[in-house]
Amino acid sequence: MPSPFQGHEVEARLRPTAEAYPFDLNHALASVVALEARVPSDAYTASILGTERIGNGVVISPNGLVLTMAYLITEAREVLLTLNDGRRVSGHVLGFDPRSGLGLVQALSPLDVPVMPIGSAKDLAAGDAVIAAGAGGRAHAVAGQIAARMPFSGYWEYQLDDAIMTEPAHPHWSGAALIGPKGDLVGLGYLSLEARGPDGSPKPINMFVPAELLPPILDDLARGRQPHAPRPWLGVFTQEIGDHVVIVGVSPRGPAARAELKAGDIILGVDGQGVADLAEFYRALWAQGPAGATIPLKVLREGDTFELEVRSMDRGTLLKKPRFN
Repeated sequence: MPSPFQGHEVEARLRPTAEAYPFDLNHALASVVALEARVPSDAYTASILGTERIGNGVVISPNGLVLTMAYLITEAREVLLTLNDGRRVSGHVLGFDPRSGLGLVQALSPLDVPVMPIGSAKDLAAGDAVIAAGAGGRAHAVAGQIAARMPFSGYWEYQLDDAIMTEPAHPHWSGAALIGPKGDLVGLGYLSLEARGPDGSPKPINMFVPAELLPPILDDLARGRQPHAPRPWLGVFTQEIGDHVVIVGVSPRGPAARAELKAGDIILGVDGQGVADLAEFYRALWAQGPAGATIPLKVLREGDTFELEVRSMDRGTLLKKPRFN
């Protein structure tokens, strides 16, 4: 069975060579698998993320636990794992963590592949060498480096305090393993982004979630439990434009939609605290209490300023839950 990523190989000049590392490179790469998820057409996330999703996962335990990105498996009813030798194994969604963006799948048959140990990216800095590895072996791995460590704010009410930016970019980054100098897992691929080169030209980079966020939540995810109390969610898509937080869209059936917030509205403040960027907005929003808390907002719309209260909710109540048989 060919890899789902056939045709998305890394350029030969960018691939890692076994001689360059003090660990068994092929052994490490064998821990990365392709992951395909199918989601019902009536799922809440189907219109945004699609009903057929494909990415990578990393085998992190001998009993077949596979770490992947939450958005790949949210509301999935079917999961299929493809190993580097072409074998295909069904998987079951155990859970995911909206705060980190990490998700966990249980393989339903023995995988018989190496386990990648969970490491930490805490001591890694810009310029340090890493490998970004997708499923498919060395032809799908990039010998790269860390470009930066920095906070990241996502327009979908997501904040990562210490994201890992890497270069060169990987052609199928989602759920890819970031392998550190010891051959352990130091991050998991989340996004493809664009940076500026020294001459100002755009260049693609990847964002990885640090692996040290996993151990504190791993037991809860493996047991199908939410590792954190749900944060208040408004269902707004926002962007920073100048020093303003601007709504560019709202989620259907979400609190913002019910409150008739709309694209073009500018969020000036939360509970009397001014906000000028996404990080300030999220910190002020999440400080209001648990999901369900009422959020006082100050909004600018077409030159008029007004205040309103929006009752937040737990986004998870809109999602189809994993089935435990």
